[in-house]
Amino acid sequence: MSADSAVSPARARWNTAFQGLQKMGRSLQLPIAVLPAAGILNRLGQPDVFGDDGLGWTNVSKVMTGAGGALLDGSLGLPLLFCVGVAIGMAKKADGSTALAAVAGFLVYYNVLRQFPEDCPEGSKVVPQIGCQVTDGSGEVTAFVFQNPGVFGGIVMGLLTAYFWQRFHRTRLVDWLGFFNGRRLVPIIMAFVAIVFAALCLWVWPPIGDALESFSDWLNGIGAWGAGVFGLANRALLVIGLHQFLNVPMWFQFGSYTKPDGTVVHGDINMFLAGDPDAGQFTTGFFPIMMFALPAAALAITHCAKPHRRKEVGGLMLSVGLTSFVTGITEPLEYSFLFIAPLLYAAHAVLTGVSMAVTWALGVKDGFSFSAGLIDYVINWNLATKPWLIIPIGLCFAVVYYVVFRFAITKFDLKTPGREPEEEVEDVTKV
Repeated sequence: MSADSAVSPARARWNTAFQGLQKMGRSLQLPIAVLPAAGILNRLGQPDVFGDDGLGWTNVSKVMTGAGGALLDGSLGLPLLFCVGVAIGMAKKADGSTALAAVAGFLVYYNVLRQFPEDCPEGSKVVPQIGCQVTDGSGEVTAFVFQNPGVFGGIVMGLLTAYFWQRFHRTRLVDWLGFFNGRRLVPIIMAFVAIVFAALCLWVWPPIGDALESFSDWLNGIGAWGAGVFGLANRALLVIGLHQFLNVPMWFQFGSYTKPDGTVVHGDINMFLAGDPDAGQFTTGFFPIMMFALPAAALAITHCAKPHRRKEVGGLMLSVGLTSFVTGITEPLEYSFLFIAPLLYAAHAVLTGVSMAVTWALGVKDGFSFSAGLIDYVINWNLATKPWLIIPIGLCFAVVYYVVFRFAITKFDLKTPGREPEEEVEDVTKV
């Protein structure tokens, strides 16, 4: 057997696994796309907007808070969105029945978990169906605390749904059970699968949850270093489409914050939107990069284009630069130089980590519901700590990016947009 044939099966398995991970990463983007609406609704419901400290429209504030909270709820709303998104994204030729099976399974799983609240703390007693009541005479009641695998549980339920839907959506039963053939069978199967998975979570999640909480505490403990490593890894994994595997746990699962009403929320984004003054470790540093640095890189690419193509390239770079500045969507701009100049992208990844570390070290704390663009920056201004510092920090990074990009492009003759050989441009034009 040749060396090539011996390696081929292993390489094939690796390629299959890698493609599966990329598919999983893409499926995680579907529920994340809902979050901008949730963030805007939640922000409009804050006291300083429609609430008592703002316009005084109390009922409107309640509506907005409830609407946004439904999507940001870390025990039901968010995990359900991830469950459905993963099920649809991972199943081949998924349709509405895939989503129905995911919802059916998740609701069973969720309600089984809620049959087993944690014991009330010392000094309080159980009030059935309500929560724990303090026995010191104040009568204060706090909600029950349940095992909450959060988005991890939703993702696993989505994967289980995709697997069982793929396997049984064409199954035919005996004639007298023919009504339940195929797609109608899968939601029934998922109800029983969900019971087993929920029971497993009740047993194994407590130590896993404690370990994740300890890891979160460690990351918070190393402060700016933790933020910097996250920023570097986030941009590095974007290259292969696996960055959501890092984002989802950091933004929606790690860490915890107890709101004034006793509700516990998890994840950096949820904690920030819930009013945690210490949240934002894994979001703040993206604002200087997406609002200032990358648009400056687009300007450098424009200035380095050949004179007769500068107007054409400038229009393209203006578009992607504005997209990054306003919405925080950076992929169109990053992909314009990622494959042409990978070392330039490596510098971008390192500088993103530096931005994350610098903002956190300076005590700047900001967050977003979708991405670090102008929209989220303005909407969440009153929730942030020292948000004004993002502007001078961003301008400094803009200068650094412009200088680095312009120097690298001209020094190493990088074929960024507008600098390609003329024959390549002619071929593309003909096509």
